[in-house]
Amino acid sequence: MKVCIACGMPMNAKNDYSMGDENKNYCVHCTNANGSMQTFEEKKESMTNFIVKTQNLSREAAENVALSMMKKLPAWEKQFT
Repeated sequence: MKVCIACGMPMNAKNDYSMGDENKNYCVHCTNANGSMQTFEEKKESMTNFIVKTQNLSREAAENVALSMMKKLPAWEKQFT
């Protein structure tokens, strides 16, 4: 089982992968319409929105949680060095 390098989601099935391509290291939720991985800012925004909806946190708190999570993921390590 692979884990998405951009959000940490486990990728168990083919449809979990970007464009259904099991050779990609990122998931369907971290993919732009053209199949490329979202930018840092796009992923931060989408994670923040997801956390606001699912955890009922303020936008500021949700963004802090998103950044804390992203800091631990391989796709974004250069953003935090």
